[in-house]
Amino acid sequence: MTYSAGSYDVIVIGAGHAGCEAALAAARLKCRTLLLTISLDNVALMPCNPAVGGPAKGHLVREVDALGGQIGLNTDKTFIQIRMLNTGKGPAVHALRAQADKQLYQQEMTLTLETQDNLDVKQAIVHKILNQGNQVSGVQTHTGAQFFAPTVVVTTGTYLRGKVIVGDVQFPGGPNGQFPANDLYYSLKELGIKMGRFKTGTPARVDRRSLDFSVMNEQPGDDGPLAFSFLTEQPVRPHVPCWLTYTNVKTHQVIHNNLHRSPLYSGIIEGVGPRYCPSIEDKVVRFADKDSHQIFVEPEGMFTYEMYVQGMSTSLPEDVQIEMLQSIKGFENVKMMRPGYAIEYDYVEPKQLEISLETKTIQGLFTAGQINGTSGYEEAAAQGIMAGINAALLVKGEAPFLLKRSDAYIGVLIDDLITKGTQEPYRMLTSRAEYRLLLRQDNADLRLTPKGRKLGLVDDHRWKKFEFKRQQVEEEIKRLGLHHVTPGDKELEAYLFSLNSSPLKKSHSMAELIRRPELDYDLVKTFAPTPDPLHDDAAEQVEIQIKYEGYIRKQEEQVKRFIKLEQRRLPTDVNYDDIKGLSREAQQKLNEVRPVSIGHASRISGVNPADINVLLIYLEQQKRGFK
Repeated sequence: MTYSAGSYDVIVIGAGHAGCEAALAAARLKCRTLLLTISLDNVALMPCNPAVGGPAKGHLVREVDALGGQIGLNTDKTFIQIRMLNTGKGPAVHALRAQADKQLYQQEMTLTLETQDNLDVKQAIVHKILNQGNQVSGVQTHTGAQFFAPTVVVTTGTYLRGKVIVGDVQFPGGPNGQFPANDLYYSLKELGIKMGRFKTGTPARVDRRSLDFSVMNEQPGDDGPLAFSFLTEQPVRPHVPCWLTYTNVKTHQVIHNNLHRSPLYSGIIEGVGPRYCPSIEDKVVRFADKDSHQIFVEPEGMFTYEMYVQGMSTSLPEDVQIEMLQSIKGFENVKMMRPGYAIEYDYVEPKQLEISLETKTIQGLFTAGQINGTSGYEEAAAQGIMAGINAALLVKGEAPFLLKRSDAYIGVLIDDLITKGTQEPYRMLTSRAEYRLLLRQDNADLRLTPKGRKLGLVDDHRWKKFEFKRQQVEEEIKRLGLHHVTPGDKELEAYLFSLNSSPLKKSHSMAELIRRPELDYDLVKTFAPTPDPLHDDAAEQVEIQIKYEGYIRKQEEQVKRFIKLEQRRLPTDVNYDDIKGLSREAQQKLNEVRPVSIGHASRISGVNPADINVLLIYLEQQKRGFK
């Protein structure tokens, strides 16, 4: 028995990190939005370690924040430790990482959703996607409720036909013992959506009272006022340490002795797992020459004794997990609170998506997050905000909001997915971004906040703060280019000598001095202070833009060449089988991906430079009216 339960502009299925950002973005763009979740008690659940950020992932969080998203703000409100990684390297790979309080993170995000205008949050299991031909029309729940909308965003994570596996025990389920989304899988299949199957996993959780931290290495957070959101000033949060220990020869022997009981090697697990986050049994087999592997022991929150054993993801039987853990230094008397497990799930092959994350075959149907074959909360949030924005714009009859590879890591992420697809759970890496010197985490606001403002996601408070920072940076860079120092200043000469910097032989601008590798903005604070001192993040921006000016200019030239190819648009209705000169592989791949530009086509695996030349000739012929 079905019944009409209401009409909306945008319906979002799933309240994980993608779903939260999608629903908030659509609602903030003044669309009547409905967010449906299997369990209201598990909104923004962190089924793996409650950590946010890290290399490349931290960039995504900053970019979502700059556009007006929530993950950065929510992390700043709930973290229990924060650190800046890769500080010994250049600013392009600096990465902020925070350990969040798992339950507090969920509570804060749930409250944000519940208090958001234009947004209804309901608990329901979606049974079916409703459609009229190739146009989505709403959803139907397992209780028969039908909600109608011209756009639907599916963000079901690892729930589609989810199967939990521990040793030889397996059962249908999602993370943390939740229901799987089986009916929805079949509904998507009926709509012609091609699916693949992946696997992910998680380690055991252990009781901190049973651990001996005196034999582990403490991993404290940073003392400085670090934050993900450009709105957060001075986060007042506790700093709870994590701990480092190692597996050993005995641990590895326990694993080897029980490989025949591992679902990974016995053939029970069929899905492909993440290469960059392998299970401990996979690591021991693949890296047989190593006698140990790092194990990070991370707290799940302030008000729980549960500790997350990072680096020990496994699907081995429970008894083997206990024996394995007890072999680790500091874990001799460990008590396991939750066993590790693997989970298999279905995902949408992402080459079926437009750059807007709308499916190519069903109008108004969007997918975002792990359902698109990615891994990680950050990748999910990035896709979620883009899908939510574009669903809202589609409702309004406006052009989609798109980010190029030269605009943001978000652009790299989406372009990789829809162009190349993925053969394993996709993880964002700094090496995937060819313009990473321009796409730093520190300048995400300068790159994207104006775009968020134009969309309507950046409110007056954020915009005013952004404009103040941008003005400060521009004026300070100009001032330091004009402010000169000359030889003979004994205090300055002593300062340069103390840092092994060459003495002045002629007049130099302060900007020229900052470009010296051994000098930084502290020089300015001492010898050319501003009447109104710059905020730390503005000072950081000034130093980076001055010090790396030459490299940044070179990369900007590369971007100009890239954009020229992106502007050479390809017809959407072309049949590549009809273009003579293209290789058979190129014809097949081009017809599958349907690239929007020459630049897009050049990134498709199997399309070679000769094929690109054929496409350029084809475009020129079309321009001149030749067939």
